Amino acid sequence: MLIEKAAARIAARISQSDTTVAVCLTGGSTPKPVYERLAKEPYSSSLPWDKIHWFWGDDRFVPIEDDRSNAGMAIKALLGKIPAPPGNIHTIPTDVSTLEDASRIYQEELKSFYGKTQLDPKVPLFDIVLMGLGIDGHTASLFPGTSTFLGTDRWVLGVQEAGLEPFVPRITLTFPVMASTQEMLFLVSGQSKREILGRVLAGENFPATSAYTEGNLIWLVDRNASPQEFSEGVTTLQKFQTEPKE
Repeated sequence: MLIEKAAARIAARISQSDTTVAVCLTGGSTPKPVYERLAKEPYSSSLPWDKIHWFWGDDRFVPIEDDRSNAGMAIKALLGKIPAPPGNIHTIPTDVSTLEDASRIYQEELKSFYGKTQLDPKVPLFDIVLMGLGIDGHTASLFPGTSTFLGTDRWVLGVQEAGLEPFVPRITLTFPVMASTQEMLFLVSGQSKREILGRVLAGENFPATSAYTEGNLIWLVDRNASPQEFSEGVTTLQKFQTEPKE
């Protein structure tokens, strides 16, 4: 049920725009079947694939052919199965020498697409940003115990040490950049996420708790991951924020 609801919500957001659409993808096991669903009917023949631009909130610093690559997963599950123009697929460069080079190149690409060097709250960079939740409370590649994910004017950061497997360096967008969206959609599934989700929603200090958006902040949660105070089935939790949490 979460797969169907997530695919329908993403498709609806895409269809609302009459112009270029920017979608920021996430990695992990939860979004993969959602991507696979979008590659099938009714979406495969109804969505305007030629006007959608695809970005990533984070990726592992591994070759795109590596099974750990978020971009590689999305290409296999979705982008390689639809008529997506190659120029519309903006993968994080993981074939360069250093994390700093990758971060700089991707930051420049985002700014070039946006057409500005500073984010404007009235002009979102993305139409929708997909987010995940780790069992340690991380989101994107912003892990607990790191001091770099808040208070930075960088658009993209290199993360030398991941806080959770796979323990490979990462490249991640920062919160202000992911916040520049019409909608931020967290996808959370599985019983292993129930405890951490409850703690995040209660406001405990985790990176995922600090996520905010200029638009709508939506948590789409399946029954297994839902804290007990919420009803069974797929739960849609809506939070409206315009300021980052302290």
